[in-house]
Amino acid sequence: MFGYLTAFPEYLTKEQQDRYRACYCGLCRSLKERHGNLARMTLNYDMTFLVLLENSLYEPEEQSGEETCPAHPIQARAWWKSEATDYAADLNLALAYYKCMDDWKDDSNALALSQAKLMEAEFKKVQKLYPRQCEAMEKSIKALSELEAAKIEDPDAAAETFGMLMAEAMVFREDRWSDTLRSMGRALGRFIYTVDACLDLSSDTLHNRYNPYRKYYGLHDNEKRFRDILKMTLGECLVHFDRLPLVLDVDIMKNILCIGLWAQFNKKYSDRKGPSDDSGSV
Repeated sequence: MFGYLTAFPEYLTKEQQDRYRACYCGLCRSLKERHGNLARMTLNYDMTFLVLLENSLYEPEEQSGEETCPAHPIQARAWWKSEATDYAADLNLALAYYKCMDDWKDDSNALALSQAKLMEAEFKKVQKLYPRQCEAMEKSIKALSELEAAKIEDPDAAAETFGMLMAEAMVFREDRWSDTLRSMGRALGRFIYTVDACLDLSSDTLHNRYNPYRKYYGLHDNEKRFRDILKMTLGECLVHFDRLPLVLDVDIMKNILCIGLWAQFNKKYSDRKGPSDDSGSV
């Protein structure tokens, strides 16, 4: 359920693209500084959204610079980071650890287990720093495993598992914005789980894997059905997002939420390269 919280670069200015890329590079840098080079392998753009959100909400002091790295050894790349970046890096590591352990439990994936073992010491450090968030991750994964084991194909219950996880991940610190962030994260998590299930429906059905939407497999009107569900869920997310006092990088975040989140769904169900007409009009 990763790879959805990404920007649609064609709808960003050159300045916004540079800012977004530098945020990603800052997250990579923070992963290395806090958890070692191996942690860089867990890097994904989803956590870049979390950096942008927390950084815009709390406006901590930023550090910036340019440097080369193993992925870009010739030309230096700009980066910026803040306290929000370090928080996202820690959660990124924890999520990667839990995913590896889940893959081992579900599929007896030995490679996943070995990767988890390599991350275990760093994960324990994160667990001590953020017990609430890590507990939510563990409970979410356990709840989904129980639904899968019982073969309960309930879309709302399944989506709620990832909603629980995202709700706590969004709350960097307990304050006046915690309830709004939790409500936003819960809706966002439900959207991500739902779109992932919709995109995997054919493959999951053919391989007899759990998917709460299997009863809809093969129906001709699935695009409209799924799009309506997703629009309703994202609409709830945007209501709470708009209640936050965000100014810095808000256009990049709106691009991610209103356009980027739809990219894979539109490509699969409508073969559209760009956003749909209703992707941001919730």
